[in-house]
Amino acid sequence: MSERVLIIDDDVRLAELVRTFLERHGFEVLHETTVATGRMAVSTEDPDAVLLDVMLPDGDGMELCRALRAESDVPILMLTARGDDTDRIVGLELGADDYLPKPFNPRELVARLKAVLRRARPAAPKDHLRFGRLTVDRAGRRVLLDDLVRPLTQHQYELLLALAERPGRVLSRNQLMQLVRGEELEAFDRSIDVHISRIRAAIEDDPKKPARILTVRGAGYLFTGIDA
Repeated sequence: MSERVLIIDDDVRLAELVRTFLERHGFEVLHETTVATGRMAVSTEDPDAVLLDVMLPDGDGMELCRALRAESDVPILMLTARGDDTDRIVGLELGADDYLPKPFNPRELVARLKAVLRRARPAAPKDHLRFGRLTVDRAGRRVLLDDLVRPLTQHQYELLLALAERPGRVLSRNQLMQLVRGEELEAFDRSIDVHISRIRAAIEDDPKKPARILTVRGAGYLFTGIDA
């Protein structure tokens, strides 16, 4: 699928030139001319990147950058006719991923756009998650402690993987069920607790004093990501 770029710039002539050039390079292009319509388009059109002009007729592009960054991780490339270094620094401090002064070379724009999109793409998942002596082997769907395979069922492996992929984050029983089975946990179902107990027996040095999987009372479980 083509990556979608939203241009927020009231210079219609420039935006059309940029649209034509980007479409030649395989991008899908949207264009808005104001802060209000641009902000709406980010939420409704879900662009892969935003080209944002600093000076807009109904507001400040810098403030729009701040607002977008508070709501979204969409890559933002700021555009401005002002060549002041202060503007560039402020834009980057407000969350812009890159900054390009006008007039610009369209090829440089494409190169910078591709670079911010590349940085924004999630890294391919690792085959192995390693936490000191503990290894979660995604490819082999197994867990090793001190290089020895630990006895876990596939359901227990998936529960541990869900926790290990989010170290330091508390996951409720219902969140774990959603991640592993894609369904809600039934009321009074304590099966998650039983499985966590068995996972601890397999990977903790002292299951009665767990160091890798902690219980957060009233909230759920947390994988510490540290070696015991």
